[in-house]
Amino acid sequence: MLTKLNETLTYLKSKTNLQPEIGMVLGTGLGKIIEHIQIDVRLDYTDIPHFPVSTVESHKGHLIFGTLEGKSIVAMQGRFHYYEGYSLQEVTFPIRVMKLMGIRHLLLSNAAGSLNRNYRKGSLVLLDDHINFLPDNPLRGLNHTELGPRFPDMSQPYSIALNALFKQVAQEQNISLPKGIYVAVPGPNLETRAEYRMFSNYADMVGMSTVPEVIVANHMGLPCAAVSVITDECDPDHLEVAQLSEILAAAAEAEPMLITLFKGVIGRL
Repeated sequence: MLTKLNETLTYLKSKTNLQPEIGMVLGTGLGKIIEHIQIDVRLDYTDIPHFPVSTVESHKGHLIFGTLEGKSIVAMQGRFHYYEGYSLQEVTFPIRVMKLMGIRHLLLSNAAGSLNRNYRKGSLVLLDDHINFLPDNPLRGLNHTELGPRFPDMSQPYSIALNALFKQVAQEQNISLPKGIYVAVPGPNLETRAEYRMFSNYADMVGMSTVPEVIVANHMGLPCAAVSVITDECDPDHLEVAQLSEILAAAAEAEPMLITLFKGVIGRL
């Protein structure tokens, strides 16, 4: 892994002199924030050594370096998922690259289904904790002490300081941003009624991403925060067939609020 990381870093440093302070993973609902970035360079994942390639239709495949709200940033326009066939080491490889390039904060977004019936479609929820139901762990295997400890602490996976900043910006902008617990599942199928009932005993929303990236961020001592866009309501007693078009429409509805939050937080870091 160390050899691959060094080769990727060498390539990226040959393409830009920008030293990013903040990393972003632009999941569903945050794609248009690219329009607010003063772009230095945009690289296709296919051209970056050892990078996976996003196979999900709604996820672009670009690594973007630029400036946003006066801060130098690197943004993943499209992420990778376990269900695409990648190992979790591959899924999280870009997080390690961004940290080694110098980022000090990691901000993530995702689409999620609500298990908490108070969280409605089109709303935003700030992740306060998570439960990992993925059948693997990105830290499994040989540990490289240069990257982080063998047994990283996960008592506070999401930065208290970053979450407080998100809440402050949300209050100032009159944006509802409750906290919630996110459960990560393998996908790509959605859950059964019985699974929704089980998960609702422990979590507020369910999705297929984010947790691996957060585990690796914690392993490397990188403060992170994540916001879920609620794109469908998972009430097992009134369950409707999920449609991708409706999920994307719900994400688009929440996108302006999410962009406002991210810009406000980045401007104060």
